[in-house]
Amino acid sequence: MTLHTTQAVTRSEVEDFLFHEAALLDEWKLDEWQALLTDDATYMIPPNDDLEGDHRKSLFIIADDRERIRQRIIRVLDPNCHAEHPKSRTQRLIGNVRLLSQDDDVITVAANFICYRYRRYERVGEYVGNYRYLLKRHDASFRIREKRVFIQAHELGQLGSVSIIL
Repeated sequence: MTLHTTQAVTRSEVEDFLFHEAALLDEWKLDEWQALLTDDATYMIPPNDDLEGDHRKSLFIIADDRERIRQRIIRVLDPNCHAEHPKSRTQRLIGNVRLLSQDDDVITVAANFICYRYRRYERVGEYVGNYRYLLKRHDASFRIREKRVFIQAHELGQLGSVSIIL
């Protein structure tokens, strides 16, 4: 781990931020979650056969820039959104948080996650994987510049649609 700044970040600060983000998503407070993003934020779920790929050259499950994130939230909160009506109940567990690097005010963070998704008349869905964040220092907290979600599944089709924000 390389830390190159005079304002070092602690793992517990980052964990608190990730736990807060998870709570906002689990509580469907997507407007508040959106406030955690930088103006140039991206949200990506790459394919399992090209985890480090470029979304301009590979077919990503999700490759959203800031405007697409905003549009995704509008759609999923709309009462006519059949994929999330009624809304899924989710419960996220975040663990093994690691600070990979810090370059001035940008911190690269990795974490493991499990997201349980409960939908009426369906079996419990389990999304298991890793997060990689680029966090930007913002006042006494952080903002998300990039969130990459690496889903650990041999076949993504069995997970169904990913209409929730992981």
